[in-house]
Amino acid sequence: MGRLERGSWASGPRRAVTRPQAAWNSKSSTRFYETQIRQERSSLKAGRQAMASMEGLIGLMNRIQRACTALGDHGGGGEGANLPTLWESLPTIAVVGGQSSGKSSVLESIVGRDFLPRGSGIVTRRPLVLQLHQIDKGAHDYAEFLHLPKTRFSDFALVRQEIADETDRVTGKTKQISPVPIHLSIYSPNANQDIATSDAIKLSKEVDPSGERTFGVLTKLDLMDKGTNALDVLEGRAYRLQYPWVGIVNRSQADINRKVDMIVAREKEREYFENSPDYAHLASRMGSVYLAKLLSQHLEAVIKARIPSITSLINKTIDELESELDTIGKEVAADPGAQLYTILELCRAFDRVFKEHLDGGRSGGDKIYGVFDHKLPAAFRKLPFDRYLSVQNVKKVVSEADGYQPHLIAPEQGYRRLVEAGLAYFKGPAEATVDAVHVVLRDLVRKSIGETEPLRRFPTLQAAIATAANEALERFREDGRSTALRLVDMEAYLTVEFFRKLPQDPDSGSKVGNNTNESNGSGSGSVTVDRYGDGHYRNIASNVSQYIKMVGDQLLHKIPKAVVHCQVREAKRSLLNHFYVHIGKKEASQFGHLLDEDPAMLERRQQCWKRLELYKSARDEIDSVAWTR
Repeated sequence: MGRLERGSWASGPRRAVTRPQAAWNSKSSTRFYETQIRQERSSLKAGRQAMASMEGLIGLMNRIQRACTALGDHGGGGEGANLPTLWESLPTIAVVGGQSSGKSSVLESIVGRDFLPRGSGIVTRRPLVLQLHQIDKGAHDYAEFLHLPKTRFSDFALVRQEIADETDRVTGKTKQISPVPIHLSIYSPNANQDIATSDAIKLSKEVDPSGERTFGVLTKLDLMDKGTNALDVLEGRAYRLQYPWVGIVNRSQADINRKVDMIVAREKEREYFENSPDYAHLASRMGSVYLAKLLSQHLEAVIKARIPSITSLINKTIDELESELDTIGKEVAADPGAQLYTILELCRAFDRVFKEHLDGGRSGGDKIYGVFDHKLPAAFRKLPFDRYLSVQNVKKVVSEADGYQPHLIAPEQGYRRLVEAGLAYFKGPAEATVDAVHVVLRDLVRKSIGETEPLRRFPTLQAAIATAANEALERFREDGRSTALRLVDMEAYLTVEFFRKLPQDPDSGSKVGNNTNESNGSGSGSVTVDRYGDGHYRNIASNVSQYIKMVGDQLLHKIPKAVVHCQVREAKRSLLNHFYVHIGKKEASQFGHLLDEDPAMLERRQQCWKRLELYKSARDEIDSVAWTR
């Protein structure tokens, strides 16, 4: 049992190079693969009773490789290029060489069948993954393609045509090249059961600079000019490899046209080397039969040596895929009750993250304290009370309050008007504080939605939660604004305690009158205070300033309390209450719309799930085989 792969991207003078290697590609697929997953997993498990032999090792690699192909792991990139790939880890053999260097002939000689497309230019435009299966003697040869699992081809001319047709289905008829392989199995009593190869495209020097995995095959030896030979190459003098070169005699184009039997061609090849004066001494190490045996033995040894690392990779990748699927989440249930439960759970998850931001478990909540501790005091310090309580303005306000009758002792109405107008300056910072906290809360809603992992896959629900939360914050802001402004307005009621403690005629604020009245010629005089002079108004300004300062100190504590009570506390308690009520009124059929997933997330879950199935199948298959050590 074995597998061979053909490629066309190489260069060299009539020589092909084969090497064990590993290819790299990933490609996602549709629901068709759900059936394929079951079929391939059954195929993998079918080999669990295999003996712990080298044949069992190659059979194991064949079954894992078929699963890779069925589940979209082709190696080399593609739609699933960001997924882990098992393909590259599988020890395989690849045939590479220059155009028309005899790669197809080598493969057909080993297989014993004429089945590959022929023509000018690059004919092989997709990798061909070929697996050979030996069946009981006397049975008829047949072939099966992985993309046509229930169709057997007994006419190998139809195999050739299907390879060409399947190539065109992917690449079109424009001669483009695709890394997606065609997977072909050939069943025959004449296939060498030790042969096994797989996908490889790059030339040996690019991927195996040390030469530890490279075998040289020199083709078309019978076409060399008379008097010349290839002994310098075959004996390693012209280009030495770690493993001996193998010479091959391909069928001629005339033999191909006459459909010369491959068994007959092998016999002619054997006779050529045995009877050649140049190569007779190398005959035992020449020909396609020897090449098949050599490659098979080396591949078997490589497989056995790499099983531990493959197992380690499989286990590590399974853990990573399961972790990612846990993050992505399960598929949404179809039951409306289950959908409603999911919606509420996601809302609660968001609410927890939001509260963590406010309470200090996550960053962001500290910005609210920054508003109270820095921005609000700074705004108060910038208020223009110096200008407002200037002598000129105080005199103006008091005079206007007095009307046509000037005050006699203390200008009470003037005091009240100065205080009321002065307190109004605090309303701006109060409203600014409410708005600044509102901005912080909105930003925390946005961040919390993004940081709620289970919610990321549902963009519609994200938008609904954001809308509901921001509408709630608007209500809280209006409540906070009205409460903060009410606190300022309350201070316009003047209590007598503060003003009773003020001196009625402070010396610092009085001035001696300009006129002195002497009576009775005694020389003694009386001093009068000018209650309408600048000193009098400076005294009023000082009293009002002290009162406003006292109120300002109180508001520095009261405004944050109002904001926390009306905005922050309510956001923690009832941010989504209206949303819950709204959800409860929805028809059951509308729940599914809220749980519409991001298409990219849906695709990623399907890719991860299929790749996880592949790795678990491979792990089960490897675990079931008892290895000979």
